[in-house]
Amino acid sequence: MRTVITVILLIITLFSHCSNVLAKDENVGIQIEMLPWEKVNGILPKYSKFTVLDVETGKMFKVQRRAGNRHADVQPLTSKDTKIMNEIYGGKWSWKRRAIIVIHGDQWIAASMHGMPHGAGALENDFPGHFCIHFYGSKTHSTNSMDLSHELMILKAAGKLEEYVTSTDPYELINAFVAGFKQQDSRIISNISLQQIDWKEHIQSIENINLKQISMLPVEDLVNNISLQVPVEIEWVNSNSERKYFEGDIYLFRFSPADAWKIDSIRFLKDSRI
Repeated sequence: MRTVITVILLIITLFSHCSNVLAKDENVGIQIEMLPWEKVNGILPKYSKFTVLDVETGKMFKVQRRAGNRHADVQPLTSKDTKIMNEIYGGKWSWKRRAIIVIHGDQWIAASMHGMPHGAGALENDFPGHFCIHFYGSKTHSTNSMDLSHELMILKAAGKLEEYVTSTDPYELINAFVAGFKQQDSRIISNISLQQIDWKEHIQSIENINLKQISMLPVEDLVNNISLQVPVEIEWVNSNSERKYFEGDIYLFRFSPADAWKIDSIRFLKDSRI
């Protein structure tokens, strides 16, 4: 019963964008840590077992790390765990990133996973391969840098997404905005948006999206202005597998040079016809 109450309180706190969990009735305090990959690599060595908690659904399943040196290659521990993971992804395996918390002993670590079986698998778990879990600073197989979508999910799991949004520059903000559409994550988009919108219909209509080009403005514009028009080229595939393009401006605003930039989402949706 104590574990159930703690998990419920954890989810409530996460949805409030807080990185600390305080279970007052149970006198339990849990700190969600955003640890660098170099440290996590030692905490979770090969063949270690741990629990994955999905931030959005609250569902949990157990996994085992089997390989990986840039990030953790893991497999669900049993067929039951595979079933739970599949439920988290709505019954369809996907490369979409999701914010998760890795629970290992008394440590709760912010992380990100995708949900696509690939490569080799060794456990009898009805999971055809392995999937990847990323921690802060970990890298993909093909690049020497951190994947932005994984980074955003880790920040979300740690309760630091709002802090990131308020301190980032307009170009990173636009990249994060597009990544929010790519991962169909309304929390990411809402944190960046100037207006509060029901994003469900818009994000469900996009299967994939890429920012093909972004034009750089003079540095003084970023420092002194409270409004910007940033030329971009965006390509996306909708739910009908149709390829669409947008070549135009994304409009950003802030109330003063000391405030955070926000994207005019209504103008973007109208101009891009997403």
